Amino acid sequence: MFDRLDDILIRYQQVMEELNDPDVVNDQPRFRKLMKEQNDLAPIVEKYTEYKQEKQNVEDSLELLEMENDEEMRELAKEEMAESKKRIGEIEQELKILLIPKDPMDEKNVIVEIRAGAGGDEAALFAAELFRMYSKYAEKQRWKIDMMSVNESGIGGFKEVVFMISGNGVYSRLKFESGVHRVQRVPETESGGRIHTSTVTVAIMPEAEEVDVQLDMNDVRIDVFRASGNGGQCVNTTDSAVRITHIPTGIVISCQDEKSQLKNKDKGLKVLRSRLYDLELEKKKKEEAANRKNQVGTGDRSEKIRTYNFPQGRCTDHRIKLTLHRLDDILNGDLDEIIDSLTAADQAAKLSNMEEEG
Repeated sequence: MFDRLDDILIRYQQVMEELNDPDVVNDQPRFRKLMKEQNDLAPIVEKYTEYKQEKQNVEDSLELLEMENDEEMRELAKEEMAESKKRIGEIEQELKILLIPKDPMDEKNVIVEIRAGAGGDEAALFAAELFRMYSKYAEKQRWKIDMMSVNESGIGGFKEVVFMISGNGVYSRLKFESGVHRVQRVPETESGGRIHTSTVTVAIMPEAEEVDVQLDMNDVRIDVFRASGNGGQCVNTTDSAVRITHIPTGIVISCQDEKSQLKNKDKGLKVLRSRLYDLELEKKKKEEAANRKNQVGTGDRSEKIRTYNFPQGRCTDHRIKLTLHRLDDILNGDLDEIIDSLTAADQAAKLSNMEEEG
């Protein structure tokens, strides 16, 4: 580990020198690339510098104990040495986490698909609540939401809603949200006061650039039709809605959120690319899971990941056995505690894998 940290330190110094070179400053693509590398390396370098300082403190304390006869000074040196040794152990663990290879998708924007599952109208209503939850969370993170398509249920719920979230590190924060979300509550239409269980499926897909997915347009069929539902004067007057079918996989994307057929087509193709990219990622995850101890979740859309229990006011994430009794806050977008816990569990699993392989 320390050989690698020394190499990182050398590379960091090289990057800093290059960033001060006027020729590099004038070469904007290279400058941006180096700035990103510098930002990635800086936390590791800072932590390693702190580690070396604590190691030096231990050596200084040992030296003082050999030379010092004053008992009070000796006690002080012993205390400082014990404190530094404790901190060294903590920093070593922090460095291990910082050295875990970064997920190359972490900085990507995401396309989110929320679909009502079992439970009819109640599932559609909860799909709308989950959309609101993620919208609130995005708002707190200062991320941007762009609607792709909505299929409303007619009672204020969503049979399906697809939208993009753009901003810094979106995928890194939301990637563990994919799976089946279960709600337990008494529906407003239930006269007997019985608790019903409904499900909603959430898919979080990293936005795929054209370089990520080679999409052969010969494999794509595009149909246009008239938009329906809320949409003002353009509804039912122009063929602006677009249905895209990917023939090899059977994936069908409908987009009618925009008044322009061209914009709907662009959005639909963006969703299709991300779907195809996500299929490839899922395949890789399953292969990795078969070969090593699994991280948090399998990425399988059928995996039940979380239960929202209204009568008890609790939210339980089944993958890490985390239960929080503040359901209202969570549905209002206060997701950081859940996301941080999932991230920590994933890091711990990756560390364990690295140690087994190392």
